[in-house]
Amino acid sequence: MPTVVNAETDERDALLQFIEAQRAAVRRAVGGLSREQLVARPTVSELTLGGLPKHLAFVESNWVRVILAGREPLATADENTWADTFRLVEGEEIEDVLKFWDEVAAETAEIVGSLSDLDVTVPLPDRPWFPQGARRSARWILLHLIEEIGRHAGHADFLREATDGATAFSLLSPAQLRPND
Repeated sequence: MPTVVNAETDERDALLQFIEAQRAAVRRAVGGLSREQLVARPTVSELTLGGLPKHLAFVESNWVRVILAGREPLATADENTWADTFRLVEGEEIEDVLKFWDEVAAETAEIVGSLSDLDVTVPLPDRPWFPQGARRSARWILLHLIEEIGRHAGHADFLREATDGATAFSLLSPAQLRPND
């Protein structure tokens, strides 16, 4: 799981690597926990450690698969089920959520790799929180995913420390503490 993105890369690859580095931070935060710990709410927030990767896979798939590539959604949520994207519901296991996120990540790499360039723009869906008629570039979408996953990686760090005292630093392997140059 990457912690530091390579310096020698093109823009497209760098953006995908930064996304993967943030995904890895979330994966480290949920690793080795019991189901009880993954579904616990150590704060008044709806956020749970088990739900964060589920939410992030859902969001990433929506931005890349649905909005950028124009494909059918793999999962849907509405105002009545939105909170379920932040937690493991009955019958869901973290291994299945992480496997789904791996599939979403592979599809993201495939879609982004197939773009002619990152200046390709797509219309945003008609939602109350988007400006009417707005368009965004593939570059903007990838930067937004870095922002979104990074924000929730911070939440995951906090929730993990509140759950068992482990910190982002303590969850790194020795190889990640001294990455190859």
